[in-house]
Amino acid sequence: MVSISNNNQKQLLSKMATNDGHGENSPYFDGWKAYANDPFHLTDNPNGVIQMGLAENQLCFDLIQEWVVNNPKASICTAEGAENFQDIAIFQDYHGLPEFRQAVARFMEKVRGDKVIFDPDRIVMSGGATGAHEMLAFCLADSGDAFLVPTPYYPGFDRDLSWRTGVQLFPVVCESCNDFKVTKKALEEAYEKAQQSNIKIKGLLINNPSNPLGTLLDKDTLRDIVTFINSKNIHLVCDEIYAATVFDQPRFISVSEIVEDMIECNKDLIHIVYSLSKDLGFPGFRVGIVYSYNDTVVNIARKMSSFGLVSTQTQHLLASMLSDEVFIEKFIAESSERLGERQGMFTKGLAEVGISTLKSNAGLFFWMDLRRLLKEATFDGELELWRIIINEVKLNVSPGCSFHCSEPGWFRVCFANMDDETMRIALKRISYFVLQPKGLNNKAAVNKQCSRRKLQISLSFRRLDHEFMNSPAHSPMNSPLVRT
Repeated sequence: MVSISNNNQKQLLSKMATNDGHGENSPYFDGWKAYANDPFHLTDNPNGVIQMGLAENQLCFDLIQEWVVNNPKASICTAEGAENFQDIAIFQDYHGLPEFRQAVARFMEKVRGDKVIFDPDRIVMSGGATGAHEMLAFCLADSGDAFLVPTPYYPGFDRDLSWRTGVQLFPVVCESCNDFKVTKKALEEAYEKAQQSNIKIKGLLINNPSNPLGTLLDKDTLRDIVTFINSKNIHLVCDEIYAATVFDQPRFISVSEIVEDMIECNKDLIHIVYSLSKDLGFPGFRVGIVYSYNDTVVNIARKMSSFGLVSTQTQHLLASMLSDEVFIEKFIAESSERLGERQGMFTKGLAEVGISTLKSNAGLFFWMDLRRLLKEATFDGELELWRIIINEVKLNVSPGCSFHCSEPGWFRVCFANMDDETMRIALKRISYFVLQPKGLNNKAAVNKQCSRRKLQISLSFRRLDHEFMNSPAHSPMNSPLVRT
């Protein structure tokens, strides 16, 4: 076989195909690759990398599986549901199954506490939230235009909104001194800075609940945001894909609730992105939703959805599940309780060894503060610490710089994509790492004993994991490392 050099590949292929717009070269995706090369398994690979960089909701699949078993007619691939096979298999209308759009609209209402009503005719399907964001970017902006985005923000936004559209993301810098809150001052400063750089701002993208912070935007902040975009006559894209992951007060407030109360709001500027990937834990189903208050955007987006429709088989199954209101109410309540318990257990375990986290009440992750462990308060120092955590502590946590955080030393930790035993082992590893007599933040100790320490850490983790695997399950709070 004849191999072709990278330079020749760039000549043979398009600029789109060969550029770095996907963002795979970031530490965020490098962490995933480290896990893929050495994945942790309780029995097959107990010394491997534990995946804590993937925001998946796996805590309630027992409820989902129970429903599927009890409702075989919901699937066209069962004896009970096969009578609907032909009708579902040949359905091609890119509006989507009417019963699916109605069920999604009702679920969105339920998740938002029945405070608002959603029109099923404004539901536009896409291939996951990724497709929904790109679809809106194509509808709202031209190549070279920009969206304001408060930092820190989800690394995938760089791919979703920019890679194929040419749209830029312009940071609204938020800081830890006020828990990274979005302020009117920060919005105005970012907008003015973009104007000075001759960058045309077409919209503001917000993530509520926040990924990676796990925090909510309160009513006053949402009102300020809606007032701001109206004053600038720019669009507001609200990513609300974690709406049902709230596990403590205050409650989630959707932008849809805000615009209903604001008489002077231009609703043509308001657009919501939703998905079933996080709230229900179905990322593989690729169900993304655009809900726009702008009639023209709805019509254009529906035409664009031809490039990323949800399969009718999936629509049929989910229409049945989401229409079962008894099940949905039970699921939302149980998921909220389990997420709260898991997050509380994790953050409490970290607090026991002196690691603080940003106070949060939503999401499948929390924002961990490791600033005191940095050798130097720079993003290079953050990445050095992150490499040690990945390669020696064997935990894939995501560094703040990959989320465009303005301050080094913050890390996102996902807690809902693992079982209880894996979580306990992860806590043990973190505990051992932090409680070493000569911490890795001690420059002299590091320079003198770097090689020996790497070997000691590796051997110690093997011993700890072995001890755990051969002992009864127990609370991480009982760990002798934590008690120390």
